[in-house]
Order: sequence, then C-alpha cells, then structure tokens
Amino acid sequence: MPSAYILANVTVTNPTQYEDYRKFSTIAMQVHGAEPCVRGGAVTVLEGDWTPERVVLLKFPSREAAQAFYDSAEYTRARQAREGAAVMRMVLIEGV
Repeated sequence: MPSAYILANVTVTNPTQYEDYRKFSTIAMQVHGAEPCVRGGAVTVLEGDWTPERVVLLKFPSREAAQAFYDSAEYTRARQAREGAAVMRMVLIEGV
C-alpha cells in the first residue's frame, strides 16, 4: 500500500492564536500516526514564482489514514482554533 502525504503552505496572520492550532494539530498527528517530515523549516526557492511561507509535510501509511486524520475530531478542533489565525493551503498526495 503506498504512503500518502499532506502538504501545507501556511501564512500565519496571528502568531499568538496560531500556537493553539499547533498544540491541537500536534495531538491530532500523534493520535493518527502522522510522521512530520517538515514543519516550518527554512525554505529556499529553486525555481518558479512560488514563495511559500511556512511549509508542513506529513507522512501517513495510506491515503485513508491521511484522510481520517483530516476528518477527525482532533483535527477539526485544530482547524477551529486556526480560524482567523492563518491562511491554509493544503493538499493530500499519494506517494510511492
């Protein structure tokens, strides 16, 4: 079964409130077996005009596990805490 990834680019607009999102999303990741590969490290643009601000890459054992994480009560709580604190762009990607 191929692994799956959730890739997010986040523009934080309220850093203080965003800390609540980080706390709740960490709990959701632990509950749902997410493996954080990248969580806000330095970014260097190599090509193109994409200038991401805060990049997050999570690895899951399957597409179903990644979707279950996103749909979970734990992550719903995190999303609610993030409202008004950030602009989120997120995709689920099937891996190999």
